[in-house]
Amino acid sequence: MSDEPRLILASGSPRRRELIGRLGFPYVCRESGLDEDLVEAPEPFLLAARLARMKARQVASGAFRGLVIGCDTLVCLDRRILGKPADRANARQMLWSLRDRTHDVITAVAVIEASSGREEASVVTSQVRMRRFGQAILSRYLDTGDSLDKAGAYGIQTAGAELVESFSGCYFNIVGLPLCELARLLARFGLESGAGRHACVLPDGRICPRWDRISISDVR
Repeated sequence: MSDEPRLILASGSPRRRELIGRLGFPYVCRESGLDEDLVEAPEPFLLAARLARMKARQVASGAFRGLVIGCDTLVCLDRRILGKPADRANARQMLWSLRDRTHDVITAVAVIEASSGREEASVVTSQVRMRRFGQAILSRYLDTGDSLDKAGAYGIQTAGAELVESFSGCYFNIVGLPLCELARLLARFGLESGAGRHACVLPDGRICPRWDRISISDVR
């Protein structure tokens, strides 16, 4: 069908909607409805990859054309996955376990061409070091309610940044969608963003350090 959009984001996340808009392509969002609790894998990065592919495949199965993007982000401490907290007490427990430690944030991105079924996928990992915060600072953050809808019980792009000491790797990967990697995958399908290297940046506006490891032939 000619009115099918070129890009379909298989996600209802407002954070991912905001991020993908930085690439400058028209897109629509369609949630997959996947029950993630039923999906298993032996390693966190394999689980993220499987979830991203399954979300993209589910949405692509109902599309006639276009590139479907599936994503999944996991927060891991010592290979233990920290999902979204069940309640405030669970969020406090998660964040206290992350306190004064470094953990991984893993995001898998899968792109499927609906018309052909061709798939391209990749997994990106960033590291986050949390501050040695006290109970007062933790309680102040929990009072915002920000932790309850986020994996690992915090958002680095919101009030949760107060808990973070430092990070390495792609910043937007921690937020939930590594635009540097997505741009590289889309380029493999002939879709190149005019935003280029300026789409994926650090909070201070500097270009994401991962661009140095991405071939210019992949992303212009």
